[in-house]
Amino acid sequence: MPHHPDPAHGRNARALDAMNAFLADVRDGLGPYLAIYLVSVRGPTHGWDEATAGMVMTIAGIAGLLATTPAGALVDRIRAKRALLVVAALLVTIASISLPIVSGFFMVSATQSVAAVAGAVFAPGIAAISLGIVGPKAFTRRVGRNEAFNHAGNAVAAALAGLLAWKFGPVVVFYLMGILAACSIAAILWVDGDAIDHDVARGCEGKPDARDESCDPAPSLVRTLTGNPALAIFAGAAFLFHLANAAMLPAVGQLLGREVGAGQATSLVAACIVGAQLVMVPVAIVVGRHADRWGHRPILLVGMAVLVARGILYTVADAPAWLLGVQLLDGIGAGIFGALLPVVVAAIMRGTGRFNAAQGAVATVQGLGGALSTTLAGVMIVRGGYDAAFLLLAAIAAVGFGLLWWKMPETAAR
Repeated sequence: MPHHPDPAHGRNARALDAMNAFLADVRDGLGPYLAIYLVSVRGPTHGWDEATAGMVMTIAGIAGLLATTPAGALVDRIRAKRALLVVAALLVTIASISLPIVSGFFMVSATQSVAAVAGAVFAPGIAAISLGIVGPKAFTRRVGRNEAFNHAGNAVAAALAGLLAWKFGPVVVFYLMGILAACSIAAILWVDGDAIDHDVARGCEGKPDARDESCDPAPSLVRTLTGNPALAIFAGAAFLFHLANAAMLPAVGQLLGREVGAGQATSLVAACIVGAQLVMVPVAIVVGRHADRWGHRPILLVGMAVLVARGILYTVADAPAWLLGVQLLDGIGAGIFGALLPVVVAAIMRGTGRFNAAQGAVATVQGLGGALSTTLAGVMIVRGGYDAAFLLLAAIAAVGFGLLWWKMPETAAR
């Protein structure tokens, strides 16, 4: 199936831009706002402590990570990729907007687990549609553009959430997600389904016969990782990055919630997100344009080093202005890893037909890191305080830097 002559322009390019912008907030669920809501004395949970809130987020994270490898394999096999994303967007939204009317540990955990499972299809689905439309040669640049619009969408949504939460309270975030979901569904349906080459979308380019056994998807997590050492090393680095990174912003939100109250904390966290997302926009563009020339490994090392520095700097002061400034560094670290993950996986898995299955495998491993992160940080906060938790997260990131430095091969074709 022929690709558009210029993947950077045209209807499908604009549709991909809109899809990434509107799905930005939907695909991540409630994120740090959930932590604030659960520890708020005005929420239906009546002020859980940080460890209990972290446990809810861990349960949801585990549910999501168990779904990621099957989700990637499903995206490799299914041709109704747009319909799959629409259903996922609806499930995440329903699970999120139901939170104000449910209470109790079991129900809150269940709704957030549904959202996490549905959200597992977004990353491989968007990457597959993008690869199937633009082809492998333009994929790195397209991923950079995807991430730029994703971060811009997150920044706008976070700004709206902050302003609305300041006026109406933190519960307004849930309803904002419903509006964004409706817009995201319209953007998904705007993509021309006939323009997607489904063999290319799963990494089968260059194979004379897409039915070749070597170009069949492999849903097994263990088989996918153990069969490719470079992929396993990258997955390990992604695990350590998210183990260190996932809990940082929720911990900042909880700290602010204790100090200034849930309503103001939600607005301040929204400001943190806006700042970081605005930094991620140029980072994603630069990575998309130059990663294949500069090399993937050096850029990954920069992202991990920035995470180490961020964890340490959070311990310097608790002033909102300082925390906001430090959070801007997340725009560099997370921006780099977000933009390079599908690019590195696509480079490693090129010609295998297992691109999205491999994405799912890496997402499972990094999701495990993110799921454990909130519980680990929550327990450390309760037992040792916020500074101890931030230093522990920084130390984990330092181990990740060492793994990338000593073991990660270069995956850019230069």
